[in-house]
Amino acid sequence: MVALPKSAVSQGRIPDRVSTRSTLHGDTVLDADVVIVGSGAGGATLAAELAEAGLDVVMIEEGRYWTTRDFTAEASAMTRQLYRDGGASMAIGDPPVMFQEGRAVGGSTVINGGMSWRTPERILERWRREAGLEHIEMPDMAAHFERVERRINVRHQDPETIGVDNALLKRGADAKGWKIIPNLRNQVHCAGSNNCAFGCPTGAKQSALVSYVPRALHYGARLLSDVRVDKILMHGKRAIGVQGHVVGEDGERGHRVVVRGKLVVSACGAIHTPALLARSGVRSPSGRLGKNLSLHPNVKLAAVFDEPVRGWEGVHQAYQVREFEGEGLLFAAVNIPPGVIAMTAHERGAELGRMMAEYDRTVIAGMLCEDSNTGRVRTINGRPQAFYQLAQLDAEKLIRGVALLSELLFAAGAREIKTPFAGVPALRGHDDTRALYTRTIKRSQMEVVTVHMMGTAAMGSDRTRSVTDGHGFVHDADRLMVCDASLFPTPIGVNPMETIMALATRSAAHVLDNLSRYQ
Repeated sequence: MVALPKSAVSQGRIPDRVSTRSTLHGDTVLDADVVIVGSGAGGATLAAELAEAGLDVVMIEEGRYWTTRDFTAEASAMTRQLYRDGGASMAIGDPPVMFQEGRAVGGSTVINGGMSWRTPERILERWRREAGLEHIEMPDMAAHFERVERRINVRHQDPETIGVDNALLKRGADAKGWKIIPNLRNQVHCAGSNNCAFGCPTGAKQSALVSYVPRALHYGARLLSDVRVDKILMHGKRAIGVQGHVVGEDGERGHRVVVRGKLVVSACGAIHTPALLARSGVRSPSGRLGKNLSLHPNVKLAAVFDEPVRGWEGVHQAYQVREFEGEGLLFAAVNIPPGVIAMTAHERGAELGRMMAEYDRTVIAGMLCEDSNTGRVRTINGRPQAFYQLAQLDAEKLIRGVALLSELLFAAGAREIKTPFAGVPALRGHDDTRALYTRTIKRSQMEVVTVHMMGTAAMGSDRTRSVTDGHGFVHDADRLMVCDASLFPTPIGVNPMETIMALATRSAAHVLDNLSRYQ
């Protein structure tokens, strides 16, 4: 019997048409129809759509090409390998907001939880109304969402892979009579190893690494990994390519890389896209490049139960509590490895030891807040630095959200809940939860994180109020496009991956419909 060949991903082999620091020998100059900086939700989707239509596409990614077999449950190693700055990037403000973004082929889709939600209709309508965007409402976007959902296999989780932590979340929501829905995730029979944030070790999660990137390569696209783009090359106001360098094993600067293209796309995220444009000399007539930064502030709770939880068994976020979606609050169960919990806990010494001894009976629950304030990304010595001040309104929403989520967890049977507020004792019952509403909690006491950065090159029809047009083309520039969450005119209140992919699909269709402009 002849054995069938295994896929490149399962073998751990670098696919053809992918170049790495090991194969980029000497200075390199390439030509392409389209050069895309970034290989995440926006860049990989756009690359696959354009390559399938016959365009010569080159993707450039600063991070490494990791294969499925490289991903393990060793969280510290995976964080160093897959996260920019080891996951310790920070937006400066009160409180400072820690944010995480991927730096690998596949971008942040490699380390996200896989939640795949369409942009809420109210948000699309707001974009049409406030930003003057045309053909952006759900009847216009539905076909793009459907195409994305087929490509990344958006489905509900198989029931047998839902862990105890998520079952307890649902128990509490049902006891309160609150709306809870099963999550839609980009997965093919997920095994429930709860390792999403550190690279899916089975290949079930259909990140860009195992969906759009292979599709782009199949249709002839090329991918340069381990290459940092220093600047976009401009001829007057026309983008003509990019210039960068190979990133060595220890971060040292390697050989020079130039890719010339008829269309240049920045798809490196809401933090790095404005920095790339700024250090390339691109100026927006609106003066809003890098401004309008939304973050979806997140906080987490640790709820201890008498029964075993073993949160590492089962899927990451099988459900979302949507009862308070109208207030911009979403709840979910999000297991976090013990090392990360210990590092971020307010407890110290013996108290921390007791807390960690109960890790296997702890539910880590998280809350997302649709923010009302915006910050900015400034480019300092060529590098981006985010600044963000949590609005008092949003701080109050976080306190309310923590109280509501604590009510749910107590209804599910929790006996103790540790909050994300320094100096606030652990909650031990409903009386403690109600007391949160009257307790003075300063913003400086809050531990706030995020993985959703948006809005710093926002779309809009008015070039005096926006950075890009309705398809991501930079105002007052020629053949220069943005294709990532920078484009969002406002926060969207849900996980942004599918919105980015749908907008990329829409932008690809626009390019193909107007191809004569880019010849």
